[in-house]
Amino acid sequence: MSTRSTPIETQAVIIGAGPVALFQAFQLGLQEVQTHLIEALPHPGGQCAELYPTKPIYDIPGLPVVSGQELTERLLTQLKPFDPPMHLGQQVQSLGRQPDGRWLLTSQTGQQWLAHAVVVAAGVGAFMPRKPGLEGLEAFEGTQVLYHGLPAEVGVYDQVVIMGGDDAAVSTALQVVAQRLAQAKPDQVPSAVQLLHRTAKLTIESAELQAAWQQALDQGHAELLVGQPVGWHTHAKNKTRLYSLDVVTADDATVQLGCDFLLPRLGLSPKLGPIAQWGLAMERKLLNVDPATFQTSEPGIYAVGDINHYPGKRKLIVSGFHEATLAAFAIAAQLRPDERQLLQYTTTSPRLHELLGVKHST
Repeated sequence: MSTRSTPIETQAVIIGAGPVALFQAFQLGLQEVQTHLIEALPHPGGQCAELYPTKPIYDIPGLPVVSGQELTERLLTQLKPFDPPMHLGQQVQSLGRQPDGRWLLTSQTGQQWLAHAVVVAAGVGAFMPRKPGLEGLEAFEGTQVLYHGLPAEVGVYDQVVIMGGDDAAVSTALQVVAQRLAQAKPDQVPSAVQLLHRTAKLTIESAELQAAWQQALDQGHAELLVGQPVGWHTHAKNKTRLYSLDVVTADDATVQLGCDFLLPRLGLSPKLGPIAQWGLAMERKLLNVDPATFQTSEPGIYAVGDINHYPGKRKLIVSGFHEATLAAFAIAAQLRPDERQLLQYTTTSPRLHELLGVKHST
Protein backbone atom coordinates (compact mmCIF):
# COMPACT_ATOMS: atom_id res chain seq x y z
CA MET A 1 0.00 0.00 0.00
CA SER A 2 1.47 3.35 -0.98
CA THR A 3 1.90 6.08 1.60
CA ARG A 4 2.30 9.78 0.96
CA SER A 5 5.78 10.94 1.97
CA THR A 6 7.36 14.27 2.77
CA PRO A 7 8.47 15.59 -0.63
CA ILE A 8 12.16 15.52 -1.49
CA GLU A 9 13.05 19.08 -2.48
CA THR A 10 15.52 19.63 -5.29
CA GLN A 11 16.18 22.04 -8.12
CA ALA A 12 15.60 19.56 -10.95
CA VAL A 13 14.15 16.10 -11.44
CA ILE A 14 14.88 13.89 -14.44
CA ILE A 15 12.27 11.26 -15.28
CA GLY A 16 14.25 8.35 -16.69
CA ALA A 17 17.78 6.99 -16.29
CA GLY A 18 18.69 5.91 -19.80
CA PRO A 19 21.77 7.20 -21.66
CA VAL A 20 20.25 10.59 -22.51
CA ALA A 21 18.93 11.02 -18.95
CA LEU A 22 22.36 10.19 -17.50
CA PHE A 23 24.03 12.71 -19.79
CA GLN A 24 21.33 15.22 -18.86
CA ALA A 25 22.26 14.77 -15.20
CA PHE A 26 25.93 15.30 -16.11
CA GLN A 27 25.19 18.52 -17.99
CA LEU A 28 23.06 19.80 -15.10
CA GLY A 29 25.95 18.98 -12.80
CA LEU A 30 28.22 21.20 -14.90
CA GLN A 31 25.60 23.94 -14.45
CA GLU A 32 25.66 23.30 -10.68
CA VAL A 33 21.99 22.32 -10.62
CA GLN A 34 20.94 19.93 -7.85
CA THR A 35 19.31 16.94 -9.56
CA HIS A 36 17.47 13.70 -8.77
CA LEU A 37 16.69 10.91 -11.27
CA ILE A 38 13.57 8.73 -11.18
CA GLU A 39 13.56 5.44 -13.13
CA ALA A 40 10.79 2.83 -13.48
CA LEU A 41 13.32 0.01 -14.01
CA PRO A 42 15.33 -1.35 -11.05
CA HIS A 43 18.61 -0.22 -12.62
CA PRO A 44 19.98 2.67 -14.72
CA GLY A 45 20.51 2.34 -18.47
CA GLY A 46 16.92 2.32 -19.68
CA GLN A 47 16.10 0.70 -23.02
CA CYS A 48 19.77 0.65 -24.00
CA ALA A 49 20.87 -1.57 -21.11
CA GLU A 50 17.65 -3.59 -20.83
CA LEU A 51 16.87 -4.48 -24.45
CA TYR A 52 20.30 -4.69 -26.08
CA PRO A 53 22.99 -4.75 -23.38
CA THR A 54 25.40 -6.80 -25.50
CA LYS A 55 24.55 -5.53 -28.99
CA PRO A 56 27.14 -3.24 -30.58
CA ILE A 57 26.36 0.45 -31.12
CA TYR A 58 28.44 2.13 -33.81
CA ASP A 59 27.36 5.78 -33.85
CA ILE A 60 28.55 7.16 -30.48
CA PRO A 61 31.21 9.88 -31.03
CA GLY A 62 34.70 8.72 -30.13
CA LEU A 63 33.61 5.11 -29.53
CA PRO A 64 33.86 3.07 -32.76
CA VAL A 65 31.87 0.29 -31.09
CA VAL A 66 30.24 0.04 -27.66
CA SER A 67 27.54 -2.17 -26.15
CA GLY A 68 24.45 -0.81 -24.44
CA GLN A 69 25.73 -1.95 -21.06
CA GLU A 70 29.21 -0.52 -21.58
CA LEU A 71 27.76 2.81 -22.69
CA THR A 72 25.66 2.90 -19.53
CA GLU A 73 28.71 2.14 -17.38
CA ARG A 74 30.77 4.85 -19.10
CA LEU A 75 28.01 7.42 -18.59
CA LEU A 76 27.70 6.46 -14.92
CA THR A 77 31.48 6.87 -14.52
CA GLN A 78 31.29 10.29 -16.18
CA LEU A 79 28.44 11.25 -13.83
CA LYS A 80 30.22 10.06 -10.68
CA PRO A 81 31.65 13.48 -9.65
CA PHE A 82 28.09 14.78 -9.17
CA ASP A 83 26.60 11.58 -7.70
CA PRO A 84 22.94 12.57 -8.13
CA PRO A 85 20.45 10.45 -6.16
CA MET A 86 18.72 7.79 -8.28
CA HIS A 87 15.27 6.54 -7.30
CA LEU A 88 14.97 3.17 -9.06
CA GLY A 89 11.84 1.09 -9.44
CA GLN A 90 9.73 4.25 -9.23
CA GLN A 91 7.26 5.34 -11.91
CA VAL A 92 5.97 8.91 -11.75
CA GLN A 93 2.18 8.78 -11.68
CA SER A 94 1.22 12.42 -11.22
CA LEU A 95 2.74 15.82 -11.91
CA GLY A 96 1.21 19.10 -10.80
CA ARG A 97 2.23 22.74 -10.46
CA GLN A 98 2.19 24.12 -6.92
CA PRO A 99 1.19 27.65 -5.82
CA ASP A 100 4.86 28.65 -5.58
CA GLY A 101 5.49 27.58 -9.20
CA ARG A 102 7.36 24.39 -8.40
CA TRP A 103 6.31 20.96 -9.66
CA LEU A 104 5.15 18.16 -7.34
CA LEU A 105 5.81 14.64 -8.64
CA THR A 106 4.35 11.52 -7.04
CA SER A 107 5.33 7.92 -7.80
CA GLN A 108 3.29 4.73 -7.54
CA THR A 109 4.76 4.14 -4.06
CA GLY A 110 3.66 7.53 -2.77
CA GLN A 111 7.17 9.02 -2.81
CA GLN A 112 7.11 12.70 -3.77
CA TRP A 113 9.56 15.21 -5.17
CA LEU A 114 9.27 19.00 -5.33
CA ALA A 115 11.34 20.64 -8.09
CA HIS A 116 11.65 23.91 -10.00
CA ALA A 117 12.41 22.07 -13.26
CA VAL A 118 11.42 18.66 -14.60
CA VAL A 119 13.09 16.91 -17.53
CA VAL A 120 11.17 14.08 -19.17
CA ALA A 121 13.82 11.73 -20.56
CA ALA A 122 11.70 8.61 -20.58
CA GLY A 123 12.41 7.39 -24.12
CA VAL A 124 9.05 6.45 -25.58
CA GLY A 125 7.62 6.01 -22.09
CA ALA A 126 8.25 3.78 -19.11
CA PHE A 127 9.45 0.31 -20.09
CA MET A 128 7.40 -2.27 -18.25
CA PRO A 129 8.06 -6.03 -18.36
CA ARG A 130 5.85 -8.13 -20.61
CA LYS A 131 3.99 -10.63 -18.46
CA PRO A 132 3.02 -14.25 -19.22
CA GLY A 133 -0.70 -13.45 -19.25
CA LEU A 134 -1.70 -16.06 -16.67
CA GLU A 135 -4.62 -14.77 -14.63
CA GLY A 136 -3.87 -14.46 -10.92
CA LEU A 137 -0.11 -14.86 -11.29
CA GLU A 138 0.41 -11.33 -9.91
CA ALA A 139 -0.23 -12.75 -6.43
CA PHE A 140 3.28 -14.24 -6.52
CA GLU A 141 5.09 -11.22 -8.01
CA GLY A 142 8.02 -10.06 -5.93
CA THR A 143 8.35 -13.40 -4.12
CA GLN A 144 8.30 -16.32 -6.56
CA VAL A 145 7.67 -14.46 -9.83
CA LEU A 146 10.44 -11.97 -10.61
CA TYR A 147 10.70 -9.87 -13.76
CA HIS A 148 14.09 -8.41 -12.81
CA GLY A 149 17.05 -9.82 -10.91
CA LEU A 150 17.35 -13.20 -9.22
CA PRO A 151 15.76 -14.65 -6.09
CA ALA A 152 17.73 -13.79 -2.95
CA GLU A 153 18.11 -17.49 -2.18
CA VAL A 154 17.70 -20.39 -4.59
CA GLY A 155 18.01 -23.86 -3.09
CA VAL A 156 20.10 -26.45 -4.87
CA TYR A 157 16.99 -28.50 -5.61
CA ASP A 158 14.53 -25.64 -6.16
CA GLN A 159 12.85 -25.80 -9.54
CA VAL A 160 13.53 -22.58 -11.44
CA VAL A 161 11.77 -21.76 -14.71
CA ILE A 162 12.94 -18.91 -16.95
CA MET A 163 10.60 -17.80 -19.73
CA GLY A 164 12.01 -16.32 -22.93
CA GLY A 165 14.34 -17.08 -25.80
CA ASP A 166 16.78 -14.19 -26.19
CA ASP A 167 20.03 -13.07 -24.58
CA ALA A 168 18.28 -11.78 -21.46
CA ALA A 169 16.53 -15.10 -20.81
CA VAL A 170 19.61 -17.24 -21.49
CA SER A 171 21.83 -14.95 -19.42
CA THR A 172 19.39 -15.21 -16.51
CA ALA A 173 19.35 -19.01 -16.79
CA LEU A 174 23.15 -19.14 -16.70
CA GLN A 175 23.25 -16.82 -13.69
CA VAL A 176 20.94 -19.18 -11.80
CA VAL A 177 23.09 -22.16 -12.84
CA ALA A 178 26.23 -20.43 -11.53
CA GLN A 179 24.47 -19.40 -8.31
CA ARG A 180 23.37 -22.96 -7.55
CA LEU A 181 26.69 -24.58 -8.49
CA ALA A 182 28.48 -22.15 -6.17
CA GLN A 183 26.39 -23.18 -3.17
CA ALA A 184 26.14 -26.93 -3.92
CA LYS A 185 28.10 -29.31 -1.71
CA PRO A 186 30.42 -31.86 -3.38
CA ASP A 187 27.81 -34.63 -3.12
CA GLN A 188 24.94 -32.48 -4.46
CA VAL A 189 23.82 -32.25 -8.09
CA PRO A 190 21.59 -29.16 -8.51
CA SER A 191 18.30 -29.47 -10.35
CA ALA A 192 18.51 -28.37 -13.97
CA VAL A 193 17.29 -24.87 -14.72
CA GLN A 194 14.35 -24.96 -17.14
CA LEU A 195 14.25 -22.48 -20.01
CA LEU A 196 10.67 -22.35 -21.32
CA HIS A 197 10.23 -20.91 -24.82
CA ARG A 198 7.48 -21.11 -27.43
CA THR A 199 9.88 -22.51 -30.07
CA ALA A 200 13.10 -24.49 -30.11
CA LYS A 201 14.87 -21.61 -31.84
CA LEU A 202 16.58 -19.16 -29.50
CA THR A 203 17.80 -15.72 -30.62
CA ILE A 204 21.19 -15.54 -28.92
CA GLU A 205 23.21 -12.66 -30.35
CA SER A 206 26.42 -13.25 -28.40
CA ALA A 207 28.66 -16.11 -29.55
CA GLU A 208 30.16 -16.28 -26.05
CA LEU A 209 26.71 -16.60 -24.50
CA GLN A 210 25.75 -19.27 -27.05
CA ALA A 211 28.83 -21.32 -26.11
CA ALA A 212 28.12 -21.00 -22.39
CA TRP A 213 24.49 -22.03 -22.92
CA GLN A 214 25.48 -25.07 -24.94
CA GLN A 215 27.93 -26.11 -22.22
CA ALA A 216 25.18 -25.82 -19.58
CA LEU A 217 22.93 -28.03 -21.72
CA ASP A 218 25.67 -30.60 -22.32
CA GLN A 219 26.47 -30.80 -18.61
CA GLY A 220 22.83 -31.19 -17.63
CA HIS A 221 22.69 -27.94 -15.66
CA ALA A 222 20.00 -26.51 -17.96
CA GLU A 223 17.16 -27.79 -20.12
CA LEU A 224 15.12 -26.26 -22.93
CA LEU A 225 11.40 -26.94 -22.89
CA VAL A 226 9.31 -25.88 -25.88
CA GLY A 227 5.80 -24.88 -24.93
CA GLN A 228 3.41 -22.27 -23.57
CA PRO A 229 2.16 -21.96 -19.99
CA VAL A 230 -1.63 -22.08 -19.73
CA GLY A 231 -2.20 -22.37 -15.99
CA TRP A 232 -0.65 -22.72 -12.56
CA HIS A 233 -1.16 -24.52 -9.24
CA THR A 234 -0.38 -23.75 -5.63
CA HIS A 235 1.17 -26.12 -3.11
CA ALA A 236 -1.32 -28.59 -1.64
CA LYS A 237 -0.37 -27.59 1.92
CA ASN A 238 0.27 -23.90 1.25
CA LYS A 239 -2.23 -22.22 -1.05
CA THR A 240 -0.22 -18.98 -1.02
CA ARG A 241 2.81 -20.59 -2.64
CA LEU A 242 3.26 -21.26 -6.37
CA TYR A 243 3.98 -24.94 -6.97
CA SER A 244 3.75 -25.77 -10.69
CA LEU A 245 2.80 -24.59 -14.18
CA ASP A 246 0.57 -26.30 -16.75
CA VAL A 247 2.45 -26.17 -20.06
CA VAL A 248 1.15 -27.11 -23.51
CA THR A 249 4.10 -28.59 -25.40
CA ALA A 250 4.88 -28.53 -29.11
CA ASP A 251 2.97 -31.82 -29.66
CA ASP A 252 -0.15 -30.40 -27.92
CA ALA A 253 0.36 -32.41 -24.76
CA THR A 254 -0.16 -30.74 -21.40
CA VAL A 255 2.53 -31.34 -18.80
CA GLN A 256 2.88 -30.12 -15.24
CA LEU A 257 6.17 -28.31 -14.72
CA GLY A 258 7.40 -27.92 -11.16
CA CYS A 259 8.07 -24.27 -10.39
CA ASP A 260 9.43 -22.80 -7.17
CA PHE A 261 10.54 -19.64 -8.97
CA LEU A 262 9.35 -18.20 -12.29
CA LEU A 263 11.58 -15.62 -13.98
CA PRO A 264 9.82 -14.24 -17.08
CA ARG A 265 12.22 -12.56 -19.51
CA LEU A 266 9.81 -11.71 -22.29
CA GLY A 267 11.13 -8.26 -23.09
CA LEU A 268 9.81 -4.84 -22.23
CA SER A 269 6.79 -2.99 -23.48
CA PRO A 270 7.04 0.82 -23.73
CA LYS A 271 4.04 2.51 -22.18
CA LEU A 272 3.49 6.26 -22.34
CA GLY A 273 1.39 5.84 -19.22
CA PRO A 274 0.66 8.85 -17.02
CA ILE A 275 2.71 11.23 -19.21
CA ALA A 276 -0.26 11.41 -21.58
CA GLN A 277 -2.42 12.76 -18.74
CA TRP A 278 -0.19 15.67 -17.70
CA GLY A 279 -1.71 18.23 -20.06
CA LEU A 280 1.42 18.74 -22.16
CA ALA A 281 1.09 19.53 -25.87
CA MET A 282 1.70 16.36 -27.87
CA GLU A 283 1.97 15.17 -31.45
CA ARG A 284 1.72 11.46 -32.27
CA LYS A 285 2.26 10.57 -28.59
CA LEU A 286 5.41 12.71 -28.44
CA LEU A 287 5.96 15.90 -26.44
CA ASN A 288 6.26 19.07 -28.50
CA VAL A 289 9.30 21.13 -27.50
CA ASP A 290 11.08 24.36 -28.41
CA PRO A 291 14.31 23.18 -30.11
CA ALA A 292 16.21 26.14 -28.63
CA THR A 293 15.53 25.14 -25.02
CA PHE A 294 13.67 21.80 -25.23
CA GLN A 295 10.98 23.21 -22.99
CA THR A 296 7.51 21.74 -23.44
CA SER A 297 4.24 23.69 -23.56
CA GLU A 298 4.49 24.05 -19.77
CA PRO A 299 7.22 26.40 -18.46
CA GLY A 300 9.63 24.47 -16.28
CA ILE A 301 9.02 21.11 -17.94
CA TYR A 302 11.53 19.96 -20.55
CA ALA A 303 11.75 16.85 -22.71
CA VAL A 304 14.83 15.25 -24.28
CA GLY A 305 15.46 12.06 -26.20
CA ASP A 306 12.95 9.87 -28.01
CA ILE A 307 9.98 11.29 -26.06
CA ASN A 308 10.12 14.71 -27.75
CA HIS A 309 9.20 16.13 -31.15
CA TYR A 310 10.35 19.19 -33.09
CA PRO A 311 11.04 19.96 -36.77
CA GLY A 312 13.95 17.87 -38.00
CA LYS A 313 13.92 15.53 -35.00
CA ARG A 314 15.99 12.35 -35.36
CA LYS A 315 15.69 9.55 -32.81
CA LEU A 316 19.40 9.00 -32.20
CA ILE A 317 21.30 8.83 -28.93
CA VAL A 318 23.70 11.51 -30.17
CA SER A 319 20.74 13.82 -30.85
CA GLY A 320 19.58 13.27 -27.30
CA PHE A 321 23.01 14.28 -25.97
CA HIS A 322 22.75 17.56 -27.89
CA GLU A 323 19.23 18.17 -26.55
CA ALA A 324 20.35 17.48 -22.97
CA THR A 325 23.14 20.04 -23.27
CA LEU A 326 20.86 22.85 -24.45
CA ALA A 327 18.19 21.91 -21.92
CA ALA A 328 20.75 22.17 -19.11
CA PHE A 329 21.65 25.72 -20.15
CA ALA A 330 17.95 26.61 -20.34
CA ILE A 331 17.27 25.18 -16.88
CA ALA A 332 20.23 27.07 -15.41
CA ALA A 333 18.84 30.28 -16.94
CA GLN A 334 15.40 29.51 -15.50
CA LEU A 335 16.83 28.95 -12.01
CA ARG A 336 19.21 31.92 -12.11
CA PRO A 337 17.49 34.50 -14.38
CA ASP A 338 19.60 37.43 -13.12
CA GLU A 339 22.92 35.67 -13.62
CA ARG A 340 24.83 36.13 -16.84
CA GLN A 341 25.55 32.81 -18.52
CA LEU A 342 29.13 32.24 -19.54
CA LEU A 343 30.12 29.44 -21.87
CA GLN A 344 32.86 27.51 -20.10
CA TYR A 345 34.91 24.69 -21.55
CA THR A 346 35.93 21.56 -19.67
CA THR A 347 39.36 21.83 -21.30
CA THR A 348 40.21 25.15 -19.65
CA SER A 349 37.70 26.17 -16.96
CA PRO A 350 39.10 25.98 -13.40
CA ARG A 351 35.54 25.98 -12.05
CA LEU A 352 34.50 23.00 -14.16
CA HIS A 353 37.73 21.22 -13.25
CA GLU A 354 36.89 21.78 -9.59
CA LEU A 355 33.38 20.37 -10.07
CA LEU A 356 34.75 17.33 -11.93
CA GLY A 357 37.54 16.74 -9.41
CA VAL A 358 40.20 17.12 -12.08
CA LYS A 359 43.71 17.35 -10.66
CA HIS A 360 46.57 18.90 -12.57
CA SER A 361 50.23 18.20 -12.07
CA THR A 362 52.36 21.27 -11.27
